[in-house]
Amino acid sequence: MSEARSRDTSVTTGAQPSASAPEPEHRKPERRTMLVGCLLVFTAQMATTVYLPSLPAVQHDLGVSRSFAALSVSLFVIGAAAPVVLWGRAADRYGRRASVLAALVLFVVSSALLALNTSAWGLLVLRSVQGVGAGGAAIIARIFVRDLGGGDALARRLSVLSIAFVTALGGGQFLGGLIGTYAHWQAGFVILAVVGTAGALGAATLPLHPGRGRAEQTGMTRIYLRILTVPAFLKPTVAGGLGFATIVLLQEVAPFVFQRHFDLSVDAYGNLGLLFGLAYFAGAVTVNRSVSSAGSSRLMRIGALIMTGSGLLLIVLWLLPDIPLTAALVVFTTLYCAVTFGQAALFPSSMAVAVSAVKDHGAYAVALCGFLAQSIAGVVATFAVLLHTNLVWAGVAAALSALAYALVRRDASRPTGNR
Repeated sequence: MSEARSRDTSVTTGAQPSASAPEPEHRKPERRTMLVGCLLVFTAQMATTVYLPSLPAVQHDLGVSRSFAALSVSLFVIGAAAPVVLWGRAADRYGRRASVLAALVLFVVSSALLALNTSAWGLLVLRSVQGVGAGGAAIIARIFVRDLGGGDALARRLSVLSIAFVTALGGGQFLGGLIGTYAHWQAGFVILAVVGTAGALGAATLPLHPGRGRAEQTGMTRIYLRILTVPAFLKPTVAGGLGFATIVLLQEVAPFVFQRHFDLSVDAYGNLGLLFGLAYFAGAVTVNRSVSSAGSSRLMRIGALIMTGSGLLLIVLWLLPDIPLTAALVVFTTLYCAVTFGQAALFPSSMAVAVSAVKDHGAYAVALCGFLAQSIAGVVATFAVLLHTNLVWAGVAAALSALAYALVRRDASRPTGNR
């Protein structure tokens, strides 16, 4: 515990971990921390992607509308976002381990109940609870990765978490396609319960920060409000949230576009998840390898620009009704991959820029960043259930990406002093 407490102190003062620390004692816990963090991010994301190919089947089996089925995705995102600031408070007060285990208990129990549920309304309630657990696990994973250090090194570590995200993005959708073809869609929730349990076992063994305790706590609201006054934190955070919202919007409409507009089978759509995963992987690797030379701020702007250009081309695609269906499928898939690549560059870079601008209260900064990003995505996802016309949702996606680029087109990462 003393090692974890010492590491946290170095973070909140803005210092990097000592390069002279003995290699075996420093690297081994860091690798284990990154491994468990990746598993938790993977689990949280797979809770969405393993379910996506089955949305039309959910609509059919439960006898609900397309909007109602899509709402189960929106409520998961909202559930993940709503209590994130409280998860940050819990991680700072009670410690990273206790808080992440509480989140994973919620996730595992709700996943197990979803595997047994046959009620349409029960699906919405349990998906919301599952989102609460997933959001807590994912944000606390980022908090204890933030404990390892800030700056461009943090962007590199977050890009590794993005590789876990992409594994769930592509692999989860691929697995969901197999489940939709060869098993009942609820089997995916059984897998989530098992993976969540593995994450809990891993988190229980880490040397995580024990928390400040009640005596060292200051007002949570005052801390969060103070962080919100830092433009170098707020602008990249909102931009990352808009990028995340764009991806959630695409994920929500894609099953219906691919399976109904382009007449793809469930497993064919699931297989496309591997392609989308490869695009995200390429973006994450780009950040990991380029952040030392290019810097987080520049990669953030490049990612937002790629998303904006791809969104505008999506509008053009739907404005050309005479394009052959096969050609339209190829173009749509390519642009989907481009948006995904851009988000993979934007999100970890924007979070690194944002939380590195706040020298104190690292757990609160990460939690607030995650809360704002998830909240923006949740609002957009809820609104997106009403967007059934291709041209309309493409216009919304392009507008979100353009706004993200407008927020970060100038360098917002200049030092603003110790906040």
